[in-house]
Amino acid sequence: QVQLVESGGGLVQAGGSLRLSCAASGRTFSSYAMGWFRQAPGKEREFVAAISGSGGTTYYADSVKGRFPISRDNARNTVYLQMNSLKPEDTAVYYCAAKLTPLRGGTSWREYDYWGQGTQVTVSS
Repeated sequence: QVQLVESGGGLVQAGGSLRLSCAASGRTFSSYAMGWFRQAPGKEREFVAAISGSGGTTYYADSVKGRFPISRDNARNTVYLQMNSLKPEDTAVYYCAAKLTPLRGGTSWREYDYWGQGTQVTVSS
């Protein structure tokens, strides 16, 4: 079973940056597509970004495109979300997820097989 641990969340002022990391267990990390999702209080879980196992394909929600590049370092079993130009509406718990089948769309939480426990990101105005 894949275990995922997010880190890097915190409190930041609008316009600032944070980098989230997600460390995965296992020896076949490069075979997993990885995604980031977020959930604000009272709202549904929302897709943020996804990356293929090789890192060659990425997808982004329109709300974060150009601000939140996703990347991965397969040698370190880690996926990153660089969060720039943060806005108060970005406040949420951010989750990483692993998809055991190749990335194909990859924007629905239903497509992912394993989840981390989340890290809180709070953006103040």
